[in-house]
Amino acid sequence: MAKTVNIGVIGTGSISFAHLDAYAAHPDVKLVAVADMNAERAAETARKYNAERSYSNVSELLADPQIDAVSICTWNNTHADLAIQAIRAGKHVLVEKPLSRTVEEALRVQEAVRSSDRILQVGFVRRFDPNAQLLKRFAELGEFGELYYAKASNLRRLGNPGGWFADVARSGGGPLIDIGVHVIDLIWYLMGKPKPVSVSGNVYHKLGNRSNVQGLSFYKAADYDASLNTVEDLANAVIRFENGASLLVDVSFTLHASKDESFVKLFGTKGGFEVDPEVKIATEKHDIMVNIAPQTDDKGFNFAKAFQEEIAHFVASVQNGTEPLSPVEDGVAVMKMLRAVYESAEKGIEIRLD
Repeated sequence: MAKTVNIGVIGTGSISFAHLDAYAAHPDVKLVAVADMNAERAAETARKYNAERSYSNVSELLADPQIDAVSICTWNNTHADLAIQAIRAGKHVLVEKPLSRTVEEALRVQEAVRSSDRILQVGFVRRFDPNAQLLKRFAELGEFGELYYAKASNLRRLGNPGGWFADVARSGGGPLIDIGVHVIDLIWYLMGKPKPVSVSGNVYHKLGNRSNVQGLSFYKAADYDASLNTVEDLANAVIRFENGASLLVDVSFTLHASKDESFVKLFGTKGGFEVDPEVKIATEKHDIMVNIAPQTDDKGFNFAKAFQEEIAHFVASVQNGTEPLSPVEDGVAVMKMLRAVYESAEKGIEIRLD
């Protein structure tokens, strides 16, 4: 029989419920405790998911000897310190993306992980989507040849969540670090994780949070405050890799656009494919251009399935002592790309990466 993994969840904001639902459905998991600085919310969440204990102090959860592993589902500015504390407390860690706010924080986490025998998995959930895994397998089998160009957009015309998302001190940035991180990591992963060598980026602070707009609803953080917004509206970048490949990306919280837009496309010497909004493959057969639609249960990204697969992978990694699909080193690499976009925009120059 597989060893039961005793789990603690830190933070009970909206993203935590994706973790909690997936843990609750896993046969080898026992949810021991949840922690949140809001004691009432922690207790309510513990009751909802039949956790044995709730804490308002994270240190108490990390000191709980019954807990084997934790999910960190808190503000970005706490990710690095909590991950390090958890590792030093002997816990395995699944930390929500991004790994940190800065490269320096990410490197401290990496050092802590490398000096321990614990596992840290970064919450790059898009990697675990069944369709992404299908396309990754096709790419590794040479179906697309050399993947040399990719482009991605995740443009919201009205979608600044406000609250901590809009507070750069807690979030580290706006749409780039919140939603851009997903598509940048997904493309980098599907390309085979080539070494990034340079970044040229732009960020714009033009529209604010547009709290004046009426007639359309959008997700708002629990601590939404219309007067607070210190993050960018829009970011775009070109990322170049050592193997000559390049990635063009743009993301927004708010934009004067007629509709929201989201796509992820990769192009290779033998074929190309789209991940969003639907999975499509473009190739040639017998001198004829052919479009292929893989026959799968989901045409596009399935949020719930991806989280189930992510949690299942984390649990299996803890049980077997194996390196996760999204290790700390990948969190560091993605953070270097994200911060380089902000640095390039601030200085008005292309940034070279080590």
